[in-house]
Amino acid sequence: MKTPLCDFDHEKLAELMLSMGEPKYRADQIMRHVVAFDRYDAYTDIPTRLIAALKEKYADVPLTEKTRVEASDGAVRYLFETLGGDLVESVFLPHNYGNSVCVSCQVGCAMGCVFCASGYYGFKRNLSAGEILAQVLYIARDKKSCGGVKKVVMMGSGEPLANYDETVKFIRLVTSPSGINIGMRSVSVSTSGITDKIEKLANDGFCGTLSLSLHAATDEKRKKIMRVAERYSVKETINAMKKFFDKTRRRVVIEYILIGGFNDTPADVIQVKSLLKGLCCHVNLIPLNPTDNCDLKPCSRKHAYEFCKMLNDAGVSATVRRSMGSDVAGACGQLKNRTVLESKTK
Repeated sequence: MKTPLCDFDHEKLAELMLSMGEPKYRADQIMRHVVAFDRYDAYTDIPTRLIAALKEKYADVPLTEKTRVEASDGAVRYLFETLGGDLVESVFLPHNYGNSVCVSCQVGCAMGCVFCASGYYGFKRNLSAGEILAQVLYIARDKKSCGGVKKVVMMGSGEPLANYDETVKFIRLVTSPSGINIGMRSVSVSTSGITDKIEKLANDGFCGTLSLSLHAATDEKRKKIMRVAERYSVKETINAMKKFFDKTRRRVVIEYILIGGFNDTPADVIQVKSLLKGLCCHVNLIPLNPTDNCDLKPCSRKHAYEFCKMLNDAGVSATVRRSMGSDVAGACGQLKNRTVLESKTK
């Protein structure tokens, strides 16, 4: 399979040009086309001999749009097909403070969270940094007329810290001044809690927003819904988040899906407060988005706000997240799974 040009940063692209006998400034020209998500036929300022040489080994774009669904609130869920035929989802989320894109970092997922549709067909492979970046570039081009993309969230299918090297490379690509140049503080990485990689992420220079998918404040409950809890205790995970804050001085986010009758009681408020004591964080409450093949039920929206008030009254900073795209297979993996199922029944 050909290497996509968006896997290269400017320095590597310049090295490639020199190795092909071209002047370094060709890297500037090609990088502009990469960021614009142009196909080769738009490279009109590049010599045809160079384009022909590039076509032999390098792909102009690593994915194409297969389908999309648009929600009533303006959110758009895209289903992309990679060069190898894998399906990957991304979501455009419009905001008056700057549009964001939620990207996937793996084909499938091995984490096995029972409330998530991403891993229904298992884990297939990691995406390259360029394949992750391409999701941002495509949507930025597609939504250029309404402000493009200002923020990036790694909260789609897959566990970013299980694809650590490509995640770090992607962050460097997406924040590069010679690329799309999204500010580091406008990049958010979500993890289910791979503790050793949380500490490594801070040491490797990430100072954006780190979000932890907690969803339960005790090991006993967390093990019922998240496979990662079998390996890392909640205490270990929160300690790693504290180290991240100590290194970066960036407040972390605790993602907490509210499951009706499971983790939304007054007793859970006490446990959450105790667990998060001493951590500079904000709790993002998310009423469960029902998915296919999952029997868990969300609490009511009213109860979500009641639970939020209990947390705030207990001294824990918390808000209920605005839900977007729920009317069009809004949860991670749903559009892909339904598309695959439809293709099998035809």
